[in-house]
Amino acid sequence: MTLPAPSERTTAIVTGASSGIGAEIARQLARRSHGVTLVARREDRLRILAEELAHAHGVRAEVIAADMTDPDARAALVDELEARGLTPDILVNNAGFSTMGPVQRADRARELAMVRTDVEAVADLCSLVLPGMVERGGGTIVTVGSVAAMRPGLIGGAPYGAAKAGVLNLMGHVHTVLRDKGIRATTVMPAEVDTPILANRPLPPDAAARATMMQAEDVARAIMLCVTLPERTVVEEIVLSPTRTRDQSRDIAVARDLGAPSRRALTPPPSPRPLPQGERRPFSTLSPSRGRR
Repeated sequence: MTLPAPSERTTAIVTGASSGIGAEIARQLARRSHGVTLVARREDRLRILAEELAHAHGVRAEVIAADMTDPDARAALVDELEARGLTPDILVNNAGFSTMGPVQRADRARELAMVRTDVEAVADLCSLVLPGMVERGGGTIVTVGSVAAMRPGLIGGAPYGAAKAGVLNLMGHVHTVLRDKGIRATTVMPAEVDTPILANRPLPPDAAARATMMQAEDVARAIMLCVTLPERTVVEEIVLSPTRTRDQSRDIAVARDLGAPSRRALTPPPSPRPLPQGERRPFSTLSPSRGRR
C-alpha cells in the first residue's frame, strides 16, 4: 500500500483531531511518515498530540485551532497552510457531532450548529482544497459519515441522519465528477464507536455496552485503507458495524422522551370533591373573570 511520497511541503488535514477517530487517524498517518495538520477547537489537546507525533515519528505535525462552524475560520485554515508553505494532498473531514430525540422537540440552535459542522464545513473545506488538488492532478478526500445516513433513528436524530445523508451525496458527486482528474472521494460510515463524545448522550453507555462497540482505531484503519491504496483505486463507500449487536432499547426510550414534558406535568389535576347536597362552592371559584350583560 502506498501513500504520497513524504514531503515537507505536503500535509493531511484532519479535522476533529483532538480526540477519538481524528486523533487516531492522525497517529496512523504519522506512522506512515505523512505530515499532518491537526484541526479542532481545543488547541491544548492538539499541541499535546502534535508533540507526540513529531517525537515518535519525526513528521511535521502542525496545529491550527479552529471552530468548524465558522466560515471565516475555515477560510483562514487554508490561508494559514499556504503561509506555512504546506499543500494539502489529503483531507479527512472528521469533525462533527450528533443530536438526539424526536424532530418535533429539537433544539433549534443545536441542530443548526450540527448542520454547520457536519454538512456546511465539509462542503466548504472541499470547495477550498479541491481547486488545488485538481490543478496538481490528484488528491484524496475522506469524510467520516454515519450509518444514520441510511438507517435514520432516534439515537442519531432526524437532522443528524439527514446531515450525514447530505455529505454521502456530496462525496458521491465529487467522485463522479472529478475521478478522471485524479480525485478520490470516500465516505466511511460507522455505526457506534467508543469515543469520548458518547459521554454527552443523555444515557451514556456503560462499560458493558462500550465493550461491544468499534474502537476509534478500527475506523482509522478503514480510512487508512482508502488513502493508502494505489492511486488507480478508489473506495467509494465503507459501512462499518460492530460484529455483535447490543440491546439499545433503553437508549431509544431515552431518546424518544428527550425534551418531553415530565409525567407530573402531564398528569391532570384531581377532580373537585363532590359537595354534600345543598352546599355551594365559594362564588370566586365558579364565576368568570369578566361578567356579561
